[in-house]
Amino acid sequence: MTPFKVVIPARFASARLPGKPLLEVGGRPMVVRVADQAAASGAEEVLVATDDERIVQAVAAAGHQAVLTDPGHASGLDRVHEVVVEQGWPDATIVLNVQGDEPLAPPALMRQLAEAMAAEPRAPMTTLCEPITRRRDLEDPNVVKVVRDGEGLALYFSRAPLPMARDGYPRELDGLWRRHIGLYAFRAGALRRLAALPPSPLETVERLEQLRALEDGMDILVLDACCAAPTGVDVPADLARVRRLLSA
Repeated sequence: MTPFKVVIPARFASARLPGKPLLEVGGRPMVVRVADQAAASGAEEVLVATDDERIVQAVAAAGHQAVLTDPGHASGLDRVHEVVVEQGWPDATIVLNVQGDEPLAPPALMRQLAEAMAAEPRAPMTTLCEPITRRRDLEDPNVVKVVRDGEGLALYFSRAPLPMARDGYPRELDGLWRRHIGLYAFRAGALRRLAALPPSPLETVERLEQLRALEDGMDILVLDACCAAPTGVDVPADLARVRRLLSA
């Protein structure tokens, strides 16, 4: 199996869900659930990168590893980069960025990303998507949309319903509309390149850090996910949904 690392950025502060990484889901703190899923993927190492000692303690108590990073980081990408630098990982190292609010992220998707990076040595960055089938998801700004070119490279990511159907959306959405799944694989060298850049204008207005890569001219390969990927936890309704799924 392709060797890879997983870094899980987890920031304690959250405007909509304060202390989100430590909220209980299925009897465990959310970020611990994410680390459990990452460990099941077969990763060589799983590190939680956080800004808060309480998260470090919770992760360590569950048998995983966490490191304190600069609380001033503007994005999870910058937090992951700090770990890459501190660990001294070579530029060719495959690093997965798994968001700390994705407690249901399937390990199979993490393996898919790592294998895709190994198969495409020229790709600096890879991520995943799946079809959007419900109109409400298309209109939900918490569901990030992605548009690809004919080779599967990202053209744009947005919280808006892209592509916009000028003459109205079909009754049944087809594969043209796709949800971005917030899992990424990078080569460590690409992370260093991105972290050296300031937040880009599009990244700032959409609040989507992957737009920094596109604005810098970096290719992002977007694969169809090999299995269903439940959405993460952004708002209280998401938290309730995840708790129901885990209790069932």
